[in-house]
Amino acid sequence: MVFRRILFTFVILGLVTLQALAQSAGTATLRGTVTLGTTGKPVHNVMITVLQLKRTVTTDDDGHYEFTDLPPGKYDVVAQLDRVPDVVRKADLTAGGATIDFHIELTSLREEVTITATGSEQAVSTSIQSVEVLGSIELAKKSPVSLGEALDGELGVAKRSFGPGTARPVLRGQDGDRVQITQDGTRVGGLGFQSGDHAEPIDVLTVERVEIVKGPATLLYGSSAIGGVVNAISGHDSPHKGMTGYVTGVGGTNGGHGGGSAGFEFGSERWLFWGNGGGQRSGDYKTPLGVVENSFSREASAAAGFGYYPTKGFFSLNYNFNKRRYGIPFDPNEPEVEVVELTPRRHSIEFRGGFRENPSFVSAGTFSVQYSNYKHDEVESETGEIGTSFKNNTVLYQGMFDQRKQGRLSGRFGFWGMNRDFAATGEEALAPPTKHNAFAVFGLETLDFEPVSIQFGGRIETNRYNPEVTATRGVLPARTFTGFSGAAGIRVRTWDGGSFVSNYSHSYRAPSLEELYNLGPHRGNLAFEIGNPNLTREKTDGFDFGLRHSTKRLRFEANGFYYHMSDFVFLAPTGAVEEGLVVANYDQAAARFVGTEARFETELHPAIWLNLGLDYVNAKLTEDNTPLPRIPPLRGRVGVEIRYKGLLLNPEMIMANRQDRVFPNETPTAGYAVANLSGSYLFAHGHTAHIVSFNFFNMGDTLYRNHLSFIKQFAPEMGRGLRVTYTLRFF
Repeated sequence: MVFRRILFTFVILGLVTLQALAQSAGTATLRGTVTLGTTGKPVHNVMITVLQLKRTVTTDDDGHYEFTDLPPGKYDVVAQLDRVPDVVRKADLTAGGATIDFHIELTSLREEVTITATGSEQAVSTSIQSVEVLGSIELAKKSPVSLGEALDGELGVAKRSFGPGTARPVLRGQDGDRVQITQDGTRVGGLGFQSGDHAEPIDVLTVERVEIVKGPATLLYGSSAIGGVVNAISGHDSPHKGMTGYVTGVGGTNGGHGGGSAGFEFGSERWLFWGNGGGQRSGDYKTPLGVVENSFSREASAAAGFGYYPTKGFFSLNYNFNKRRYGIPFDPNEPEVEVVELTPRRHSIEFRGGFRENPSFVSAGTFSVQYSNYKHDEVESETGEIGTSFKNNTVLYQGMFDQRKQGRLSGRFGFWGMNRDFAATGEEALAPPTKHNAFAVFGLETLDFEPVSIQFGGRIETNRYNPEVTATRGVLPARTFTGFSGAAGIRVRTWDGGSFVSNYSHSYRAPSLEELYNLGPHRGNLAFEIGNPNLTREKTDGFDFGLRHSTKRLRFEANGFYYHMSDFVFLAPTGAVEEGLVVANYDQAAARFVGTEARFETELHPAIWLNLGLDYVNAKLTEDNTPLPRIPPLRGRVGVEIRYKGLLLNPEMIMANRQDRVFPNETPTAGYAVANLSGSYLFAHGHTAHIVSFNFFNMGDTLYRNHLSFIKQFAPEMGRGLRVTYTLRFF
């Protein structure tokens, strides 16, 4: 069956390629000026990119840019300035040319660009997948101590947590090994997917933006992206002349939050050098019921690299370091509680290289090799004794190739591989040392018929697990899983500014080594886990559909999804208790996820926008209709954006329904309504921009609990607090 699908895909691809039409001849010129903020001053070093042609120029000291010899056609043109929201304009070029001016300003209502959805830059409005993008200004305004906190509340995104330092994003109700966390498209190599008390090693204050692809993203990112992908973008990918950079400082109440970050890029016509670093710290946070003990968090990070970018090729080398220390909150009513801290640390080094503007069938290619060294210790706070140590070393390699557009057909294909070395020692060394090797080949094609775009592709991936023989576990079986993922989607332009999108995906996921081999007490998941070496691969058939509209005065998006997952892997409680924890077996059964999400943004006045949002997920085991655990409740948002010159204010109300559709032994949570007020002010002088932002959260000091928190019974969410951020941008 797998080979029939593969053969069918290649037959269709061959027929489409033979029927593709030739591109129109002729050339055009595109020029314009870029200005910043309310001052109207020109900005230099802004990157202007014609997305469909992958051609980029930078503005000069007078803010001017110019493209020559462009083929006539319809394009998306984007103006990108590091750590300022993108501006996307439509260009309909005829022979001769056009002028398009850009005005960069601070606003949360804007068109963005994504590279995560297809592996190549495109406007979010033209993406067939459902994508969210958060820029550095929004991330700094939240001043989060973890990735999950930064993304919580975005459409279709919730957070799983064991305290602020451990929060991890949950996409459409899916978590763990089904949501892949990457940086610049490559897995970060941490163990955040493995346990509720493990953090992701990404400093969100040092990245340019975070992109979220909701729904199966297995074609490009592998079987552990069956629920979606969260990709942190560093942004060091194009040369420019001179120095650019930023400095950010953060301070806040409720836990004594403080920190900062700084970074720079220095370039010539072909060389680019960069570096950044930062740190944050927060103490135990306060709730309306009091302080949550041992909820502190500390973080430090640094990165440095360089790249060489001649006309038709490039290479770069980048080093990343992230170190954390955070506490695991405990129930104060429990007798003889062990107070634990975790100390994760990650080093990674990555080489990237490639070619472009090649006249053959393969017009461009990118290669990358990354080595990641990750470890963390679980430390008893009072004695300093290490209870458990984990190491997770990975080597990742990938090649991705762009096809030269042939008529209406474009696309990319490639290969990917991973060698992973996992080991744990100590009290919670649940799985034996295991070697995990994976390899995949994939392709993703797009047909553009102007009002209609069709996208289709496939991926074959194999995963091999080889556990070591240990004295306590003896010989465990090695397992190999090979599967096919395929998808097809369509985007239809329905009216001016509007489109309908629909996707079908067949996705494969290999069980994780933790699901196969764990045996013992796992307090991070509040269970005594018993793995199952006989698990089979997990398969999902899913449908997504959505309606979108984006014009100057009105924007909305409404999505629906249905995923049927055969052989869904889950922890099934037995009712027995071992070492104070409920015994749970890793089991398999059919499950389904169904839900919706929608946003509506409209201009009430040139300076006032109304913002509405809603998302909902319903997930259950289909055989007996048992609800799945930690599924977010129905949630809504009502907000207003007020703009006056450089000032931006965002009052909002977040509301969540009671969640009483619960898994056995899971506690229901009450509904709540929380009021927040955030804002920013931008003022520019010459080649600098100053941004002051604030986030006044939970203004009413409301007592509420996150249904996805492992510790919600004794640790409510954070009470009233204020965070203030100052950022200096120079360019």
